[in-house]
Amino acid sequence: MSLLDDLQGLSSAEDFFTFLDVPYEPSVVHVARLHILRRMGQYLRGSEVEGALASADDAALMSLCREHLTQAYEDFVKSSPIEERLFKVHKEAIEPKPEPNRPFVPLTALSGQNLSAGE
Repeated sequence: MSLLDDLQGLSSAEDFFTFLDVPYEPSVVHVARLHILRRMGQYLRGSEVEGALASADDAALMSLCREHLTQAYEDFVKSSPIEERLFKVHKEAIEPKPEPNRPFVPLTALSGQNLSAGE
């Protein structure tokens, strides 16, 4: 079984921290668990682009995963999930909202119609 297989078998953020032997404060992980793992994934994808994952043996891969998990965790020790805006809902929350499309009927368009039943 490879390291990647072992990582895929993990089911919680705490499992990742324990498996990779990265110290953490439970209160930070409790608030930002999904954000930390997503950020770690972003960092790993960056390494993949640079070719580090393809050429890594299990020891190098373990070191790389540990480094990226630590880096992702530190991001959320220094900041909050809302400030980091990793998920679409947080990004959309700060986007300017378009003006609603309100139909406009000019008064001149109404002038030829019977507007009240009492006329």
